[in-house]
Amino acid sequence: MRNSITLKKILIAIDETSYSEKALSYGCHLAKQLHAKIALVHVSELPMLPGYVGNAVVGEVPSVVPELLSVEQEASKKLLERLSEACGKETAVYTFSRMGLIRDEILAVAKEWEADLLILGTHGRTGLDHFMMGSIAESVVRKAHCPVLIIPNKAN
Repeated sequence: MRNSITLKKILIAIDETSYSEKALSYGCHLAKQLHAKIALVHVSELPMLPGYVGNAVVGEVPSVVPELLSVEQEASKKLLERLSEACGKETAVYTFSRMGLIRDEILAVAKEWEADLLILGTHGRTGLDHFMMGSIAESVVRKAHCPVLIIPNKAN
C-alpha cells in the first residue's frame, strides 16, 4: 500500500540576509510545480537583557521596548511585502510577522498554519560561531511537526 504525500502548504522562514533568498527562490519554484500555497514567516527576535533575582544574575529575559517594537514590526512588514512579490502573482502567498524567539515562533506558525513542509536557509555557522549562536535550523529540524527542507548557502 502506498501512502500519498501532498504538499499543499509550504512555509518559508525568512530574514534580512541573503540566506533567505535561496530558500525563498527554491520554495517559490517548488510551490509553482506543486500548485501549493506559500506562507512567509519573519521573526524579529526580542533583545535579551540580564535577569536578576535580588542582585544575582539568573539568566536572560526578553526586553520589550514599545518604540523598538513599532520599528521592528514596520521593518518586518516591509520585508514580507517585498519578498512576497518574488513568487509572482500565480502563487498564493500569506505572510506572518512575529516577535519572540526565532525557533519557537517559526515552529508555532508552522503548526498554526498546518504547513506540510517548512523551508529555511542556513547560515552555515561552524565551530565557535555555531557553539555560541546555536543553529536555528538544527533546532527547527528536531522539533518540527512536518518535514523541514534546509537550503544551504553555497555558491552554486
